[in-house]
Amino acid sequence: MTTITIPKEIDKNKELVAIPRKAYEEFLVWQEKIGSIKTYTPTKAEIKAIEKSREEFRKGNYITWEALKNELANSRRSKSKKRNR
Repeated sequence: MTTITIPKEIDKNKELVAIPRKAYEEFLVWQEKIGSIKTYTPTKAEIKAIEKSREEFRKGNYITWEALKNELANSRRSKSKKRNR
């Protein structure tokens, strides 16, 4: 097994990490892919709307996906019954 000496200047902040070369190469490939992904920055109005939505959610003012599907299905059924009469 190979032994290496790490100078104290490098490890003074205790931030040195040693990983296998293969793992490092895979990380570099992943990092390159992630770096090419574009991110979206919301406008001030969108940020305000998001904050408002989060507050409504915290207050419990929301509807579950299942409840929405049921509500929409019931709405469609009642419309089709009215047309068939």
